[in-house]
Amino acid sequence: MTNSNERPRIPTPSAPIRRVCIVGASGKLGRYMVQHALDRGYAVVGVCREQSVGKLAAFADRITIVPGATNDRDVIRRAVAGCDGVLTVLAPWGVQQYSSGTAQAVLDFAEPGARLVFSVGWHITRDGKDVYTAYLRAFVWLFGWLGRLLRLAELDDQVEACRRIFASDRAWTVVRGSDLEEGESQGLPVWSRHVGDAVLQSNRTRRIDFALFMVEALRDPGLIREAPAIVGCATASAQAHGGVGMVGRAA
Repeated sequence: MTNSNERPRIPTPSAPIRRVCIVGASGKLGRYMVQHALDRGYAVVGVCREQSVGKLAAFADRITIVPGATNDRDVIRRAVAGCDGVLTVLAPWGVQQYSSGTAQAVLDFAEPGARLVFSVGWHITRDGKDVYTAYLRAFVWLFGWLGRLLRLAELDDQVEACRRIFASDRAWTVVRGSDLEEGESQGLPVWSRHVGDAVLQSNRTRRIDFALFMVEALRDPGLIREAPAIVGCATASAQAHGGVGMVGRAA
């Protein structure tokens, strides 16, 4: 790793954001991202499983839908062509390396200057300096064990997906979300580099605002090659300790 005086060269996206691909568009987070992207005037391409296309019916006449598995390299290749930004939900579901396959396809096929923003949970760490509560460690262990046992999910594959992203020289951001809740938007979440920082203690973010952070990250050069852990801006910890906004750097 480099020290604070030896920051790696940060790539600059080659074009303004006009066309955005949303991988995992049919999920709750994905649909919020679709709406935020449309609100900003972006052309949107949504990727989702064929059986989930109906969940995007409300947007059917306003977006392009590419049906298929998100770890299908041909599906991703077609979907990201011509896109200035790619928003990807790294889902841990199944035992077919869904997260790492999806991440690798996006890294391989996204346009050279595209902004790439990925969503994961707090359990992902970039530098090993995150501090987790006993409850979160136990939850991740139990969920990971049950997922493997029932062949429903593989958290370790999310770790592998992020390892590949962190090693990439692309213009990426990995947004690490706290526990999510529904409700009206409270505004852009605040972020910090490490789970365990005081500003994050409330461990709560509105899902609609997680999606907002993802979409706004496309335009924030201060988040390139960062893995921000976010929390709702109206939570007690954010109000008490402040935090970093979209343009800026965490302490």
